[in-house]
Amino acid sequence: MEEVEDYAKAEADASKAIEADGRDMKALFRRSQALQKLGHLDQAVSDLQRCVSLEPKNKAFQEALRALGSSMHEKMKTMSCTDSKVAQMFQVLLDPEEKDADKKQKAAQNLIVLAREEAGAEKIFQSDGVRLLMQLLDTVKADLMLAALRTLVGLCSGHRSRTMAILAELGAPRLSAVLGVEHEQVSLAACNLLHVMFDSLKEGLQKDFRGKEDAVVLDSSKDLKLLIKHLLELLVLEGASAHGRDNALNLLIKVVPRKSPKETNNSMSLWVIDQGLKKILEVGSTVCGTPGSLPVTENSRMSASVLLSKLYDDLKCDAERENFHHLCEDYVRSWFEGHELAGKLRAIQTVSCLLQGPSDAGNRVLELEGIMDSVLSLCASVCEAHQLVAVEALIHAADKAKRASFITANGVSLLKEIYKHSERDSIRIRALVGLCKLGSAGGTDFSMKQFAEGSTMKLAKQCRKWLCNETIDAGTRRWAVEGLAYLTFDADVKEEFVEDKAAMQAMFHLAKSEDRSVLYAVASTLVNCTNSYDHEEPDPQMLELAKYAKQHIPEQHPKDKPDFVKRRVRKLLTAGVVSALACMVKSENPALTNSCRELISRVFLALVEEAEDRGGVVAQGGGKALIPLSLEGTEVGQTKAAQALAKITITSNPEMAFPGERIYEVVRPLVSLLHLQRTGLENFEGLMALTNLAGISERLRQKILKEKAVPMIEGYMFEEHELIRLAATECMCNMAMSKEVQELFLAEDSDRLKLMVLYSGEEDEKLRRAASGTLAMLTALHPAICKRIPQVTVHWLEILQALLLSPSTELQHRGAVVVMNMMAAEREVAEQLMASEMLEILSVLAKDKDKPRVAQAAKESLAQAVAYGLIKPNPGQE
Repeated sequence: MEEVEDYAKAEADASKAIEADGRDMKALFRRSQALQKLGHLDQAVSDLQRCVSLEPKNKAFQEALRALGSSMHEKMKTMSCTDSKVAQMFQVLLDPEEKDADKKQKAAQNLIVLAREEAGAEKIFQSDGVRLLMQLLDTVKADLMLAALRTLVGLCSGHRSRTMAILAELGAPRLSAVLGVEHEQVSLAACNLLHVMFDSLKEGLQKDFRGKEDAVVLDSSKDLKLLIKHLLELLVLEGASAHGRDNALNLLIKVVPRKSPKETNNSMSLWVIDQGLKKILEVGSTVCGTPGSLPVTENSRMSASVLLSKLYDDLKCDAERENFHHLCEDYVRSWFEGHELAGKLRAIQTVSCLLQGPSDAGNRVLELEGIMDSVLSLCASVCEAHQLVAVEALIHAADKAKRASFITANGVSLLKEIYKHSERDSIRIRALVGLCKLGSAGGTDFSMKQFAEGSTMKLAKQCRKWLCNETIDAGTRRWAVEGLAYLTFDADVKEEFVEDKAAMQAMFHLAKSEDRSVLYAVASTLVNCTNSYDHEEPDPQMLELAKYAKQHIPEQHPKDKPDFVKRRVRKLLTAGVVSALACMVKSENPALTNSCRELISRVFLALVEEAEDRGGVVAQGGGKALIPLSLEGTEVGQTKAAQALAKITITSNPEMAFPGERIYEVVRPLVSLLHLQRTGLENFEGLMALTNLAGISERLRQKILKEKAVPMIEGYMFEEHELIRLAATECMCNMAMSKEVQELFLAEDSDRLKLMVLYSGEEDEKLRRAASGTLAMLTALHPAICKRIPQVTVHWLEILQALLLSPSTELQHRGAVVVMNMMAAEREVAEQLMASEMLEILSVLAKDKDKPRVAQAAKESLAQAVAYGLIKPNPGQE
């Protein structure tokens, strides 16, 4: 995917150059190469023909044109052969008499593979393929439907006009109906196809396509809206399957809100709120098990909350937010007033859904007249289903500081009553979570205990007991993790939890289950156990003032000291925390929100703190899981994940930790640690990790160059902090193996070479080693650099002499190699060297039998001086 983007960018850059100068042969040639890679062979040929007409004698152009001609000829042969193949594949798939299952499966697989190639996709499209694929969909046989959907993905990927034609032929209602089928795999494949279609249509709104598609100006916004309208209708369609509904919600989450605040247009979100907010709330307010309720999964309500939250966050002004609030309030009122008990339950369930999503809107509806009273009175209901809805609403309300004091006053006694006297575990566990939330209002502050001493421990023990009880359904056991997410603010609770291996493994098992709504609670519990939340060290002066004013001062629990944290991390690692986290990251579920990803990144960073634990983390899939965490999510989350990747790269063999292509994916996150807003430690670890990668291969160095890291590395070579300065110089030393970086040192107007020469004379031995190593390599490759060294600083001679006289053999050798290269480069430079004490030093070193490498370089320098006639040969010399 990245390579395609690179070629597209190369093609765009070359096109700009050609616009400026139509006779720019270099740009024409570059564009033809890029077009060839992108599969636009006819356009590539016309660019090459233009090159040949501008410079008929150029062999390279003639050869390229000949090669391209023969590759087009091959393609034409293949295509004519493909024509009959496409027809055969469809014949096999659509023949009701064909009973050979293997033959059908092979035909389906061939069709899918063919559709992935641009030429193959076009061929299927031109061969009446869409109508035939529609027939496959209409067979209602799962395997044939899957083949059709996966082939359509190939036809639509990155091709707007084809996508629009396919959408016109298939129709949004048919696609929406396939999304809503009972068969999970078919529904998921339809979801994937719709996502690809959205991307292709959206691209059309954002950029103009070059080439064939330019001829027709295509407006895809109507198609986008049509698809979204059908997705919204699917949400409330009674015949749609529960996972179809989930897939529709997930699609809306991915395609409706803006990807970044830099995009100014949020009209799609406004349109969805206007057309579909109430439909989304229908899913969020569903009370399972009530007559006529929509079929939903355990993830549906959470997905609805996430979608509502994303839509609300996409709003730009108070008027838009006010409209959102009014629509939510109208919806809640419509159920609450005049619908008896069932309506009140729907209204309360809507409040819960909003409190878990856009909590501002949740708080607003919570303040509507009668809502809170109904919640409190239904908490005492004799019907379990009704009590569940009310207690959950109370718990979500307790989360929001605005209501917490009111609920502490009214809800604690009620929840305690329920907890003590209810006969149902499902209710007691939820009441317990409510108490946990209210009891943890002091957070990590040891002195702000809400409950009597010891009762927090009792609650935690009960949570662990429920968590391990497999006779209780997973949906209820999830609430035990919610409780622990709050109780583990207390260090005593953390200590007991990590001692209870069964409880830890039960939690990890839930984290890997189908119910993804538990992810946030698991991640929160782990952040608490590893103390990977942000610690703010109070200012000592402010502490004194606070004591004087008799204000409350936060205290740290003695069991939150580093030794305790380290032991807890070890116990979590032994219990299998890494595979649970890796499984959580793989989840394509909306419950894996950006804030949830950030929590997981924080835990990973804590897990790789000790170098000896890093190998185990990688072996269990931690390295692989960190890459997506470092590329998507909150800025803090991405940085924490990138820092964890850096720690692994510094102490492990990167090629083992990130095998195959994965090692190239690590570069971007590591480069992000060099940005100025990152901390000194993050800069240092980023540089160290990049040094390791830059020493591995030219391809990795090219990737680092492409991520524009070199100017940042150079910047840190001037850093005051000596460790950062050293890391940057070592990194530059490895990067200098690349031709592009060497050319930077050759530039006349830069101080890069001067800095390397001066650093070769610094006191810090490691810095001297890195700088003199770079000089040894550069002088060996570029005589021009040898000639420039005497010009960059007046101290050049004394720096080189100091290297040769160093007690370190390694520094002596590097110095001797630099001098040898300078002697060979130019007689004038050799004269300057021989006119100084350098002759004497080299003569001594040449006789040093204990240091053969140094002696050899010194001898070669002296031999060169003899060859220039600057000194007479020594009769005793070997």
